[in-house]
Amino acid sequence: MRFSHSGPAPTGRHDWQTLKTLVPYLLAFKGRLAIAIALLVGAKLANVSVPLLLKDVVDTLSTRDVVLAVPLGLVAAYGLARLATSLFGELRDAVFAKVVQGAIHRVALEVFTHLYQLSLRFHLNRQTGGMSRDIERGTKGIGFLLNFTVFNILPTLLEITLVAAILFSKYHWSFAAVTFATIASYIGFTLWVTEWRMVFRRSMNDLDSKANSRAIDALLNFETVKYFGNERWEIQRYDNSLSAWEHSAIKNQVSLNLLNAGQGAIIAAGVTGLMWLAASGVVDGSMSVGDLVLVNAYLIQLYAPLNFLGFVYREIKHSLADMERMFTLLNVEREVDDKPDAVTLQTQQASIRFEHVAFSYDGKREILQGIDLDIPAGKTLAVVGRSGAGKSTLSRLLFRFYDVNDGSIRINGHDIRQLTQASLRAHIGIVPQDTVLFNDSIYYNIAYGRPEASREEVIAAAQAAHIHDFVMSLPDGYDTTVGERGLKLSGGEKQRVAIARTLLKNPPILIFDEATSALDTRTEKAIQNELAAISANRTTLIIAHRLSTVVDADQIAVMDGGKIIETGTHRELLARDGAYAALWRLQQENPEQD
Repeated sequence: MRFSHSGPAPTGRHDWQTLKTLVPYLLAFKGRLAIAIALLVGAKLANVSVPLLLKDVVDTLSTRDVVLAVPLGLVAAYGLARLATSLFGELRDAVFAKVVQGAIHRVALEVFTHLYQLSLRFHLNRQTGGMSRDIERGTKGIGFLLNFTVFNILPTLLEITLVAAILFSKYHWSFAAVTFATIASYIGFTLWVTEWRMVFRRSMNDLDSKANSRAIDALLNFETVKYFGNERWEIQRYDNSLSAWEHSAIKNQVSLNLLNAGQGAIIAAGVTGLMWLAASGVVDGSMSVGDLVLVNAYLIQLYAPLNFLGFVYREIKHSLADMERMFTLLNVEREVDDKPDAVTLQTQQASIRFEHVAFSYDGKREILQGIDLDIPAGKTLAVVGRSGAGKSTLSRLLFRFYDVNDGSIRINGHDIRQLTQASLRAHIGIVPQDTVLFNDSIYYNIAYGRPEASREEVIAAAQAAHIHDFVMSLPDGYDTTVGERGLKLSGGEKQRVAIARTLLKNPPILIFDEATSALDTRTEKAIQNELAAISANRTTLIIAHRLSTVVDADQIAVMDGGKIIETGTHRELLARDGAYAALWRLQQENPEQD
């Protein structure tokens, strides 16, 4: 099954499901949420009282016989209502900030944690650029959704209800009828057009992720692009993606303009109708000038929220579309998971046994067929063979990046599927053939093997890996940054950092996967002696192509076509004059191949 995040956004997930997924993160801040809602209601009540006080001020001032203290008191009350509206609003936002940022923090952390719990198969098929953009848009969407749903849609609906109730109770029913008709038409039109427009937004998200994935992929493989002179090819691919995104973005903008025009027409019709009713009431004497001012003030108060409500609803729908893709990541099931009764591995002496192991990456072509290998505690097993024989797959299965299709892998008699993955991997150290480093300092990359290690222990590991002198010759020493994926270092230097990192981890099980393949002969011999010394009392699996690096192994297994075809010591295999002996003669005759 291929996991990719460059395809269309999932449409099967309902918006309510997305909101339901978000609810637990909000309930973690129940107290703050309750206080914020109370402040919200207080702010809206104060805001609705402003036109009522303004009406009283106007009507009082319209009367000739007026006591000066009365309008001054109303003006003061008017000012206090304005102040309360602003103050409650600011307090509400301040209280709710922890809810918004806390929810974003928890969701982002859970997604990041979940990604590390997914199998290697998922990460080999993902597109980093597109997935990172999905997470970025999703977390931003959460902030927008929470802020504008709780503090814009709900307050607006509350204010509309209060205004309509006041108009209905104080004036002719036609005022409330026009208000409700306008609101209903506006909301209905907005819902209908926004749903129609969502296809353009989804398309924009999809094409944006594709363009970002292609750009990052090309930049990560900068050297390869340069090697083959394919700059124009990569630029053209990126341009094609941007052109498709541009076409979709234009459709999105034009449809937005049509929506805004329709919303403006509905609001204009409603405002005109209410003003005509109010003006008619003043003419026939059933309403005062203060009543006209009150209706006009309410219209102004309702116009902005209604117009903003359309914008907020559109953006909330967009945010939900953005959040869909991020939450879909949480629905990707773990291919390799700890069992409920998994045991924590704790040992300093580990024996390893592969029993009739069969494995296939895709279910079509078997990579390993009936593998039987035994590595006693403290001993060294070397696995050699042609490229593609399945040697490196052994280390991936031992780390439990995948589960075997048949058979079992046991450590001290325990099937590794019965062990917790964290404890299993804590007992294994690996020096891979292709070392990828973090874009940080040399010290950080070595200390990554055991972050809590002291500086003295980190330097000791570097000395054992014969990289200390090189590091000290650099202007910044251990603070030298290695560049993205360690590209500022040579292949040999990166591999020595990897060796130092593994030495610092100090695990009972070691895996050397072509660990010295990128080193010159002199350095290789020096490090081979160090590797032999550190693996003396550890269970060690060496995966190698060059036979000269494994002659001292306790046992050597020769692989071909996913099977073990020979086993024995170096001397025994040479005496047998089989596949190993033939490969040995070939490498002795052609040192370049070694």
